[in-house]
Amino acid sequence: MASALAGARVLLTGGAGFLGQRVAAELKARGPAELRIPRSATEDLRDRAACRRAVQDIDIVLHLAARVGGIGLNQARPGELFFDNLLMGLQLMEEARLSGVEKYVAIGTICAYPKFTPVPFREEDLWNGYPEETNAPYGLAKKMQLVQAQAYRQQYGFNAIFLLPVNLYGPGDNFDLVSSHVIPALIRKMLEAKEQGEDSVVLWGDGSPTREFLYVEDAARGIVLATERYDGAAPINLGSGEEISIRALAELIANLTGFRGTIRWDTTKPNGQPRRKLDISRAEAAFGFRATTPLREGLRQAIAWYQAHRSEILRPKG
Repeated sequence: MASALAGARVLLTGGAGFLGQRVAAELKARGPAELRIPRSATEDLRDRAACRRAVQDIDIVLHLAARVGGIGLNQARPGELFFDNLLMGLQLMEEARLSGVEKYVAIGTICAYPKFTPVPFREEDLWNGYPEETNAPYGLAKKMQLVQAQAYRQQYGFNAIFLLPVNLYGPGDNFDLVSSHVIPALIRKMLEAKEQGEDSVVLWGDGSPTREFLYVEDAARGIVLATERYDGAAPINLGSGEEISIRALAELIANLTGFRGTIRWDTTKPNGQPRRKLDISRAEAAFGFRATTPLREGLRQAIAWYQAHRSEILRPKG
C-alpha cells in the first residue's frame, strides 16, 4: 500500500536531534517529494518569521523541536523551558494553519500528565490534576499544543494531532550529566565509576519511582505511523507498556555495564513523579503501533553506542 507521505512536502522540526534523526529516516523511506529540516542555528522557531518561512509550500508538519532535559535542568531553568517550548509550538501551528498545511503532528510529553494520575495513564486523565512540580512548566508548555490543535480543529477544520511519547532512550542519546535524562545519566555514571575503580555511585531520590521507557527507533516508527494513519482530535500515548522502578533500572544498568559497587541514594534530591506507566491501547487500535524492543536489549544498544562514541562526546569544546 502506498504511504500517505509519498510525494508529500514534509517539514520536520527537530530533525537533527536524537528522535528527529530516526523520524527523518522513517519519513525518507516513505518517498516524500521534499523533507525540509530547519536547523536552529539559522531558523530559530521562537521567531515568528522563521516559522513562516519554514512552513511555506509544505503539506505536512511534524513538530519535534523542543528544549528538554532531566530534573536538574527543569529545576534550574523552568522559565526558559516554559517560554521557549510554548512559543515555538504556538507560532509554528498558527503559521502552518495560515499557510494551508494539510496536517500537523505535535509531539507532547509524558510530563503533561497530572502528578497523581491513576496507573496506567489513560489519555482521558490528562486534565485531572496538576503535573509533577519539578517539570510542570515544560509539561504544560507542550500540553498547550493539544489545546491549540483541538481549538483549531473546531474553528478552522485544521487537521492537527497530538502524540504523548513516554521517556525515550537509545543510541545517540544526550549523555551530558547536566541536561540528560535518567538512562544516559545512569549509563555514564556506572561506566565512569567502574573505570575509575570507585566503590559506589550516588543517585538522586530513593529509587522508588517507576518509569516506562520507549526505545527511540520504536518511537520514530510510531510517530510516522500516526502521521500516515491517524486524523483524530483525541491525544494518543506512545509507549512500551513496560514499567520499572528507578532502583531496578539502576541495578540493571549496573549489571549491563559491569559496575559491581554500591548504589547509594541521596534522598535530599527529588524523586519526580511517583509512577509512570501508559495505557497504550489507543495507539494500537488507531494506527497499529506496538513497541517491539525489550528494555534490556535497548539498554545494551545504548551502552554499546556510548562506549563507541564517548571519546568524541566527552571531547572538550572549542
